[in-house]
Amino acid sequence: MKRFILAPDSFKGTLTAAQVCDIQARAIRAHFPDADIRAIPMADGGEGMVEAYLGIIGGERRAVPVAAPLGGTVEAAYGLLPDGSAVMEMAAAAGLPLVLGRENPLEATTRGVGELLLHAAAGGVRRVLLGLGGSCTNDCGVGMAAALGYRFLDSAGRTVAPLARNLGRMDQILPPEHLPPLEVRAACDVTNPLVGPRGATRTFGPQKGADAGMVEQLEAGMSHFARVLEDFSGVAVGQLPGAGAAGGMGAAVVALLGGELVPGAELLLDSAGFDGLLAQADMVFTGEGRIDWQSADGKVPGAVAARCRRAGVPCVALCGSVGRGAEALYGVGMTAIFSAVRGAADFDSIRKTSEEDLFFLTDAVVRLLR
Repeated sequence: MKRFILAPDSFKGTLTAAQVCDIQARAIRAHFPDADIRAIPMADGGEGMVEAYLGIIGGERRAVPVAAPLGGTVEAAYGLLPDGSAVMEMAAAAGLPLVLGRENPLEATTRGVGELLLHAAAGGVRRVLLGLGGSCTNDCGVGMAAALGYRFLDSAGRTVAPLARNLGRMDQILPPEHLPPLEVRAACDVTNPLVGPRGATRTFGPQKGADAGMVEQLEAGMSHFARVLEDFSGVAVGQLPGAGAAGGMGAAVVALLGGELVPGAELLLDSAGFDGLLAQADMVFTGEGRIDWQSADGKVPGAVAARCRRAGVPCVALCGSVGRGAEALYGVGMTAIFSAVRGAADFDSIRKTSEEDLFFLTDAVVRLLR
């Protein structure tokens, strides 16, 4: 009997991680009807993290209306776990899908993330795992902090609105009188620092709608605010690995909430008992929507491949498309990489055929195994 582990991330914009697992399981059973298939829908801090934890550990889903990133409200959900802690995705309140066609990182706020934290704290939660990924924001978490009671002042002592466009004017941070008693760990999918060539703005700003001029404005503001954060907290966040996650939310968690940054994919793999399952596995399938040079550094495919290498189990990436630098995954333990896209097409076309394309790819690989 063949034993497979399916541990993919979501294919953003097309398929959830759970849908990917279902499609791959159908293709496997077409050739190995008696196969033992363990599905572990993965997330490294972004989309799907709440559902992944609820699926593995159990618990209940809580939904609450919070501030949307560009005005209005959005219903965001988090997971209340059996041990009384909570798991959240900042993308639920400040994710890119919430602003499609209206992207503006100068104005987008993380206030809704702070409101999620307040809601959990009011319900008695004292420990939160906050997923950082998929954000539309670049405000270094000041919107989140403002919701918790922080204030930001300019050089003249005047209150400054907590938006990314104002980071360069913030010269003083006033903490709240009563910060909610929360122990926050932030699950990161990247190791980027807050500022510089690999920082939050220059690396991820263009994906959030920032043109060249906006990138320079945001970077200047972020660099200024990094110094203010360091003076306030005593933590050198500017070059701290992971501080640049989610538009600087990583820095805010450390400097303003006293939290820590942890590798999201590794945490979920541990929660699922992945290493124990590997002892009996013949093959592992992982993947994400687009595999590239970033996938080996903190992302699901890289984390899965590294553990498979240590266990001596073949690991195959079945992904939507392959981008520049994907070969870096071979260095961390990936056995082979395959793409589901079967020809030149725009994203709308790919979205329509994504399920069919992934089934075709999985079927082809399993045929080879058989």
